[in-house]
Amino acid sequence: MQASYRAMQIAAPGVLELVERATPRPGAGEVLIEVEACGVCGADASDIEKAGSTSSPPRVPGHEVVGRIVALGPHVPALWQLGQRVGVGRLGGHCNECAQCRQGLFQLCQNQLFVGASCDGGYAELMLARATGLVAIPSALPSEEAAPILCAGIATFNALRKCGAQAGDLVAVQGIGGLGHMALQYAHRMGFRVAAVGRGQDIAPLALALGAHHYLDAQAENAAAKLKALGGAQAIITTIGDAQAVAALLPGLAPRGRLVLLGIGKEPVPMPAGLLVGGERSVLGSLTGTPYETERALDFSVLVGARPRIETVPLERAHEAYQKMRSGAAQFRMVLTMPSKPGRA
Repeated sequence: MQASYRAMQIAAPGVLELVERATPRPGAGEVLIEVEACGVCGADASDIEKAGSTSSPPRVPGHEVVGRIVALGPHVPALWQLGQRVGVGRLGGHCNECAQCRQGLFQLCQNQLFVGASCDGGYAELMLARATGLVAIPSALPSEEAAPILCAGIATFNALRKCGAQAGDLVAVQGIGGLGHMALQYAHRMGFRVAAVGRGQDIAPLALALGAHHYLDAQAENAAAKLKALGGAQAIITTIGDAQAVAALLPGLAPRGRLVLLGIGKEPVPMPAGLLVGGERSVLGSLTGTPYETERALDFSVLVGARPRIETVPLERAHEAYQKMRSGAAQFRMVLTMPSKPGRA
């Protein structure tokens, strides 16, 4: 085992620095992962820009992590083996003791670690992880492609599964970015009639290529009215944090339709009571998923050929990748890669 490893830690709010750290030993119920790839997610911005001084050493961000197990702590289930390729998403492992865990609601565990925020993440060559947060990675998926599915993929996959729509129904995806480009692929392959809602015509050809049957430019037309003209959306999956833009699309919901919120904004979303009550419409928040559900999302991605569109950069250029993601210039996910190790398959 190597004595040290490289990591990109948060030196100050908004600033990442490359450091050398001593290799840790996994504790009870933990594994040590040799990281192969780590996605750069929009949620990383909050971790990096709002970092305080309470973590010592400073926090390592990143929660779309894929790598191989190189050390096992005590009491790790036999399901996980040395050399096995695994992933870890935003939810870093449930406790199996709280009321939510006892109900099987592991994604709502009250003692959950949040990778990259309350524990160190994957902008590093090595990372500790709770065994309860581990996800098995299919051999058909390269690590660089699997990484974004652990957040953007499972978030949109589960949102579509919860949205109440059936095959042939109209489903709208609002926001064609890191999450939205996965939602379009999944929605098309799940058999929905898909409307992509974006801003500007430049993204239209790509949205259609990703699986949308219709493209609605919210910047140039009344997207809600267009949805109504198409018969109304049985579900709207919104990936953006712009409360007013979300509210503006609500009238496009069909009776008994469902708005599924994935984006978290600073302002509350105005919800007209008459619109909800009069058509028995509903609003749902969706939070990523359990490790089992994430494995379902990975397997479905392999089955139907859904893949994130990525740009890879080496670990030492993490600050550059973060800035490109933050600017909105990435199409659609930045992924950090680590140096290849001798013998790695």
